[in-house]
Amino acid sequence: MKIAVYPGSFDPVTNGHLDIIGRGAGLFDKLVVAVARNPRKKPLFTLEERILMLKESAKRLSNVEISCFNGLIVDFACERQAAAILRGLRALSDFEYEFQMASVNRKIGNIETVFMMTGNEYAYLSSSAVKEVASFGGCVKGFVPQNVVRMLMEKCKQ
Repeated sequence: MKIAVYPGSFDPVTNGHLDIIGRGAGLFDKLVVAVARNPRKKPLFTLEERILMLKESAKRLSNVEISCFNGLIVDFACERQAAAILRGLRALSDFEYEFQMASVNRKIGNIETVFMMTGNEYAYLSSSAVKEVASFGGCVKGFVPQNVVRMLMEKCKQ
């Protein structure tokens, strides 16, 4: 069974993330979407909320598992017996950082990284941009799944 891990903060999950998840699920027997617990970051949504958003958004994909990890992604991928780490790229600017991380991960964990370009319709989209639009009361429909629209509206009211 070919397993891949798709890590990220998913704060919040966007339609660009879901594009990568859906296409990645078609390439691998199992895709583990791994939500990062990063104590250095201050996410808008709790870990539990991010996992809930992803589970609801990806529920139609039977070979996708939502989990979380702490520490090095290569260690998590090894625990899951993954053949690869899946990473989404939006633009050339993403590549340099991702290439560096893929090289480090291969050196310390002997694991391959598979890069997938997000669909053109989502190339501009980031979680940061979505949060900024939502924080000013802007419409985020079309950027995130409907369940996430509701959660963003509730968070931004607080």
